[in-house]
Amino acid sequence: MQIQIAPSILSADFVNLERDLKAISNADMVHVDVMDHHFVPNLTLGEPIVKRICEVTDLPVDVHLMIEDPDRWAPEFAKLGAASVTFHMGATHAPVRLARQLRASGVKACFAVRPAESIDGILDILDEFDMILIMTVEPGFGGQKFLDNQMNKTRRLRDEITRRGLHTHIQVDGGVSSSTAPIVAQAGADVLVAGSAVYGAEDPAKAIDDIRTKAQAHFRA
Repeated sequence: MQIQIAPSILSADFVNLERDLKAISNADMVHVDVMDHHFVPNLTLGEPIVKRICEVTDLPVDVHLMIEDPDRWAPEFAKLGAASVTFHMGATHAPVRLARQLRASGVKACFAVRPAESIDGILDILDEFDMILIMTVEPGFGGQKFLDNQMNKTRRLRDEITRRGLHTHIQVDGGVSSSTAPIVAQAGADVLVAGSAVYGAEDPAKAIDDIRTKAQAHFRA
C-alpha cells in the first residue's frame, strides 16, 4: 500500500492560500479543517472558501469537519467538490446513514476518533467507511505535540482491517513530521496529515517527499 501525504492548510498562510496550495502540488491530497467554535474551541474556514479551494487546486480535497451537526452539513460540503468528508464520532447522530449518503454522492466517507475516544464503537460498522482518522492531538489547533499513545488504536485498527480483508484507509492527524512518520506508518497508518512540518519548512515540497519516503520505508501492511 502506498503512503499518502495530506498537508493541512491550517498551517498555511490564509492570505496567500492559492500560493500555498501550489507549493504542495506533489502531495496526494490537501487536508482542510473546518471548525465552528462549538465542537472545538476554534473557528476556521466555511463553505465559500472550501468551494474556492476545490476550484483552484488539482489535488483531491479532504475536508475534516470539526463541527456540530455534521448530519446536516457534511452533504453540503460534499456538493462543493470535496473528494472525502470526515466527521466525528461525538458529533453525528446517524453515522451509517450519513456515510451512505456521502458515498451515494460519490464522496468518500470518513470517521474521526479523538484521543480520549475508543475505536470499539466503530468496529461493527467499519465497512461503511472509506477511511478512519485517528487524532494524535486534541482537535482544534495546529502545531500540537504528537501523542504516541494513540498508536495502540492504530495498530488495533490495522489488524482488524487486515483480518476482515477491508480496504479502509487509516489516516493520522496531529504532530506528524519526518521524525514521527516512521512511528505512524509502522503502526499501520497509510494517510498522513502534516501541517507545520510541511508549511513550516523552507521547501514544503521537499518536506512532503521526506515524510512520504520515511513513512513508506516503515509501513506495516
